[in-house]
Amino acid sequence: MSNVGFIGLGIMGRPMAAHLQAAGHTLFLYDIGQLPQTLLDGGAVACASGAEVAQQAEIIITMVPDTPHVEAALFGKGGIAEGLTPGKIVVDMSSISPIATKAFAEKINALGCDYLDAPVSGGEVGAREASLTIMVGGPDAAFEKVKPLFEKMGKNVTLVGGTGDGQTTKVANQIIVALTIEAVGEALLFASKAGADPARVRKALMGGFASSRILEVHGQRMVDRKFDPGFRIELHQKDLNLALQGAKSLQISLPNTATCQELFNACAARGGSKWDHSAMVRALELLADHEIGSKQG
Repeated sequence: MSNVGFIGLGIMGRPMAAHLQAAGHTLFLYDIGQLPQTLLDGGAVACASGAEVAQQAEIIITMVPDTPHVEAALFGKGGIAEGLTPGKIVVDMSSISPIATKAFAEKINALGCDYLDAPVSGGEVGAREASLTIMVGGPDAAFEKVKPLFEKMGKNVTLVGGTGDGQTTKVANQIIVALTIEAVGEALLFASKAGADPARVRKALMGGFASSRILEVHGQRMVDRKFDPGFRIELHQKDLNLALQGAKSLQISLPNTATCQELFNACAARGGSKWDHSAMVRALELLADHEIGSKQG
């Protein structure tokens, strides 16, 4: 059993840390918000800073919203870097910039420690059910040491390549997810506007080549009009921004990714930044002047 540090205990981090605790690992926790009482009751140790977490733990995991939050957790006052000693492993499971990730890794490596970028896919449901897909970049030896922890939090754990490759894979994942949400939204909107029952259309499509996890889960959300997150639109906007920034630097065009970002922007303009990302369909409904499931006059 390992001493594991966990920084960032929100919607995703809380259940992920709980799985590690259930597996018998001793947790050292820090968050800018209140720590989950259930973890403390289970024996987790509350720490006053990221530096204290790093002093106590052999493996330190961060799970925070965006690139600046990771940088602050690592290198801010009282941050993880202040508490590191050689031989420890820092694992960032947030979804952030691949370019920044490489810079962060260089600084951590200079302290004699390994760095893994290990973003996840699967959302709150995957975190609760320990079924996350985990995409890892970094050294083989560090990956092998941390892999038993990954396997307590996810089912599909892959070492993709070197530092930053995990984050690049996550950006690619978010492109596919956004475009598929848009496709499912268009399809169900078309069916509903044409007078078909979108719930039955979705059920029929689930048995064919168009079947997907997004049609299954987010298609149901669209039909049921349940847009509580889940995965917030503002976080997906952040991920697509990384994709579009990367595309610019690579001198490639991602036209449909840009379209999805504009649809998310339209939702945000209507107060929907914290809606589930499946609510992208609301922007499509606005363009069609029709809500999925509503009756034609």
